[in-house]
Amino acid sequence: MANHVSPKRIPRWIFNSSVYPKTAMRLSFLLILAVLSFHAVAQVDPSGPELDMDSSRSLVSYFKAGKMEGNFRYYFMATDNEPGLTDYYANAIGGGLRFETAPFHGFQLGLAGFYIFNIGSSDLTAKDPKTDHLSRYEIGQFNILDLANKDNMDRLEAFFLKYSIGKTTLVAGHQNLKSPFINPQDGRMRPTAESGLWIESLGDIKNTELRFGFLNAISPRGTLEWLSMGESIGLYPSGVNVNGEKSMVLGQIQSDKVLLFNASHTFKRKVVVQAWNQWAENIFNTILVQADGVFPISNEWNWVTGIQVIRQDAIANGGNANQSLTYAPRGWKSTVFGGKLGVKKKNFETNFSYTRITKEGRFLMPREWGREPLFTYMARERNEGAGDVHAFVYRISNQIPNGRLRPEISLGYYRMPDVKNYRLNKYAMPSYWQINASIKHEFSGFMNGLDAEILAVYKGKAGETYGNLNSVFNKVNMFHLNAILNYHF
Repeated sequence: MANHVSPKRIPRWIFNSSVYPKTAMRLSFLLILAVLSFHAVAQVDPSGPELDMDSSRSLVSYFKAGKMEGNFRYYFMATDNEPGLTDYYANAIGGGLRFETAPFHGFQLGLAGFYIFNIGSSDLTAKDPKTDHLSRYEIGQFNILDLANKDNMDRLEAFFLKYSIGKTTLVAGHQNLKSPFINPQDGRMRPTAESGLWIESLGDIKNTELRFGFLNAISPRGTLEWLSMGESIGLYPSGVNVNGEKSMVLGQIQSDKVLLFNASHTFKRKVVVQAWNQWAENIFNTILVQADGVFPISNEWNWVTGIQVIRQDAIANGGNANQSLTYAPRGWKSTVFGGKLGVKKKNFETNFSYTRITKEGRFLMPREWGREPLFTYMARERNEGAGDVHAFVYRISNQIPNGRLRPEISLGYYRMPDVKNYRLNKYAMPSYWQINASIKHEFSGFMNGLDAEILAVYKGKAGETYGNLNSVFNKVNMFHLNAILNYHF
């Protein structure tokens, strides 16, 4: 269930399209159509001279030589809850375009937009009468801030200026980032997008990658708005605070920026060590150190290994001087350990992973910002918001020799703290077991660019819920199905 309020606008700066978002969206599409028109003129008008981009140096030449990409997407999602609780389903369809100009002395301009239609879903404004909660998954296909909207959903997802020199790239504006703690998280019609400055150096130093980010705005998955970092926290369900009272953090977190830093180095024998630091103003600091390695067993088989440590500490007042409204209480800290071990052979891999979240405190990560980077993460559930967790996951995947069919099965068991232990169980999630089965196929020939995916999930209760259906609805004793079609061109 989302908290449905009218979010505040973020400051009007040059790359911020949250001001008059529909106008910005339509102007962006007009620009894309203009670019397409330039391409058409260049291709079908034989009377005009052939354009030599190097000699003409005209602005239009860099648009003509730009790169255009498109995506049409259909997504069916359904949740079958325990008998007596409400079930939901959603049918979503949409499409979008992305364009980047050709480089001009290292500079490029890029923009992208996407639209979504609800083409037949259950009533997503209706709450389950026994729990007074909304659908957990299906509402994220559209706009959680306006559940009644079915056909007026579009978003300017990218609008940036990029500069490249050597193997270093700087991007300023709206963009799509991938980091352990701020990432697309996908799994719905549209991913999370971010705004700010992102710098990557991928190889200027041998075997070393460096990244730095300054973020001041975000458009979370399942929304159309661009919000400041603090304003975005609490759009998704925020559970309870450490005293067991309902968390009321939406609109209360004072944080305007997030800083990210990453350094990773590849050693011999294919061992990659990476370190990340995320500093969220007034809230917390998170450090991740991870090592992944591949070691030969024979000519065909290899060990795959990984170890992971995450440390979190509250800073300042954790987001609000009023500790009943804060995100990370003063003095809060959390430590996570993880490991992975498996074997692989060409396209086949099987592995076992384990995560331990200690009793120090809840592992916290705003769900609006991305999905957790734990080795034991399984799609459609998270351990964010919990402490004193033991998680075990076994995976097996195979890519059929032609590389276009990929089945995968995952089985997990998660021992959670008691649902009444509010200090360590933010969302009253009982211990549970989960099985995911998925298959993805990429078409070829005439249908090249089309891929289809099916994901089936079952989560079973493995811990006490004390008869409280709030710890069952959309959490355990449920079956969840996804069917997705993507066409990329």
